[in-house]
Amino acid sequence: MAVFRLFKTITGIRTSTIVLPKRSFSSSNNILLSKNKNNINGGYDDDGILPVLIVGAGPVGLVLSILLTKLGVKCCLLEKNKTFSQHPQAHFINNRSMEVFRKLDNLAEDIQSLQPSVELWRKFIYCTSLSGSVLGSVDHIEPKDLEQVVSPVSVAHFSQYKLNSLLLKQVVNLGFRVCTPNELNGLSHELIGERNILMGHECKSIEATDRGIMVGVSFLKNGKKLERNILCSILVGSDGAGSVVRKLQGIKMEGERDLQKLVSVHFMSRDLGQYLLNERPGMLFFIFNAEAIGVLVAHDLNQGEFVLQIPFYPPQQNLKDFNSEVCRELIFKLSGRKLVDLNVIDIKPWVMHAEVAEKFVSNDNRVILAGDAAHRFPPAGGFGMNTGIQDAHNLAWKIASLVKGTAPSSILQTYETERRPIALFNTALSVQNFKAAMSVPAALGLDPTVANSVHRVINSAVGSILPSGLQKTVLDGIFTIGRAQVSDSFLNDRNPFGASRLAKLRRIFEEGKSLQLQFPAEDLGFRYLEGALVCDGDGTQNAPEAPTGRRRDYVPSSEPGARLPHMSVRMLQTPTSKEILSTLDLVSGDKLEFLLIIAPNSKSYDLAKAAFRVAEEFQVSLKVCVMWCQRSSEGMDGSKAALVPWENFIDVEEVKKPLALSWWEICKMTDKGALLVRPDEHIAWRTKDEVLGDAVLQMENVFSHVLGIKNTIYA
Repeated sequence: MAVFRLFKTITGIRTSTIVLPKRSFSSSNNILLSKNKNNINGGYDDDGILPVLIVGAGPVGLVLSILLTKLGVKCCLLEKNKTFSQHPQAHFINNRSMEVFRKLDNLAEDIQSLQPSVELWRKFIYCTSLSGSVLGSVDHIEPKDLEQVVSPVSVAHFSQYKLNSLLLKQVVNLGFRVCTPNELNGLSHELIGERNILMGHECKSIEATDRGIMVGVSFLKNGKKLERNILCSILVGSDGAGSVVRKLQGIKMEGERDLQKLVSVHFMSRDLGQYLLNERPGMLFFIFNAEAIGVLVAHDLNQGEFVLQIPFYPPQQNLKDFNSEVCRELIFKLSGRKLVDLNVIDIKPWVMHAEVAEKFVSNDNRVILAGDAAHRFPPAGGFGMNTGIQDAHNLAWKIASLVKGTAPSSILQTYETERRPIALFNTALSVQNFKAAMSVPAALGLDPTVANSVHRVINSAVGSILPSGLQKTVLDGIFTIGRAQVSDSFLNDRNPFGASRLAKLRRIFEEGKSLQLQFPAEDLGFRYLEGALVCDGDGTQNAPEAPTGRRRDYVPSSEPGARLPHMSVRMLQTPTSKEILSTLDLVSGDKLEFLLIIAPNSKSYDLAKAAFRVAEEFQVSLKVCVMWCQRSSEGMDGSKAALVPWENFIDVEEVKKPLALSWWEICKMTDKGALLVRPDEHIAWRTKDEVLGDAVLQMENVFSHVLGIKNTIYA
């Protein structure tokens, strides 16, 4: 690039007038970049290769398909199920995911309008039955959680299947077609690739070829099993915890298995919903009595929709032991009252794991894992679906950069570099939170670790010599004795042992050592330490504090890899100048574009012009945001003269309360510094003060590092 700058100096020609040749990359596996113009724009090449095939049409796959489509990348989804599940699973959407949803055609607003009132789900309630004694109650929403100071949007309680329905509506609005095998004509992959969600299609094989990834798919059509091949350049496995893509790639999961086995019972009862609305509204109900133990998730009290989680101990217990009638009786015992309209809809077993895939990217950066396919957490803290949605957010702009020819395939490796440490951290945090949840029954004399140990003994060589019926009788007898410790006659303040346990329980709640719902510091404050970013010049990039399982407040950070801090701003010199925006809104959700934030001073304007020149060399879109202090913009004529001939800039003004920190104070920088923000709203680079030396060279180094371009035509 030094040669290119010398050419500009000699000729005096502005960069904006030069038609630059297409960049080239040395990586041999850039199949997407080696074809034709249509391919570069995100369509098919002459051989009908699909740019991106996504396996799994859950929230992660649907979010990725929406993000890619908005960025101009064509994709197709495969879903092995013939219909979308209506069984409620994840239900807590954290702040960062809601911020992502704000960019998906106001999806966050739809969720907020459809979710139950926060007053109905802010508490976890611990009780002997839903109509019995309350052992404790924890309110997980603090006033600051709803004030939108650190984020432009709040958390939400919204069932996964309802979220899936809203996402499906969006992909249909983008031109996708939901297809069953009987609705497809022919077997040629060229006919099914573009903007389709192929239901009832199961991934059976993955083969790397010189032309791309050949995916073998099976499906039933008119009762006959058929197969087809789909050739794609990038395959994304978002196909859940039992990911076929992961297994076919031979990628192992690492961590703790079988933390707990449970049966999930989905049921409806408006009677129960109305009772809880009036008496003790909450999100989770932890119920302990002499007849039964379970955790009730109130997905929607108004509609009376619930999921009951019951401990499960196979092989002494099997799913037949939890038929609809048995589950009805368990629900009555846990409710403490008969329910006139109880309707058991679905019963399914599941196993809790805490595992992360050994790698997220394989096959020369062409096969990628996302969501539960890449990591499986305990549900404590709701990190599973949220981490997956943020996987998709991280991945989409990188795939688009490759497809559009602005980055080599190595940029996809930064997805693993960035997201896998986050998955490992969230796994540890979820396990810590799960252990906190187990501290409550342990305080009541129902230590789950003891129950698991007893179960292991019964399953051991000693226990296995007993007939299966006797094994079950022994197990049930031990659990009956254990549950007797939470009977009303024992667990009360008049009984010394019961009083001691209740006092211990109160301390757990008072000290915040029980199961937590929110983790603001980890939710908004997670940071990538390496990847598609440039670390600070001083080399400081501190690792996050080890997870504690306790709630910690978020502290805004402008360190490279961190999410851009939120602050309310007002657009200047526009018809909508009265509209209040978030700094996060300055990053385009529909365009592959970087954002440079500067203050209105001459050195920063020079840096911005250098960044514009370099962005044009790299053929990436760049927008400059000039951040004006509150009231300092009065009488100003904007930045047009300072940035001529460049036009892709905006002037904004801080909107803050008296005595509140300014933007640069929040960022812990001077107003001579600058921030370069990636399309996923994470900071790619910053300078705390003015750039010394050649600004163009500095920005060339920054974009080269972020995009992973090592060998360029200007080197």
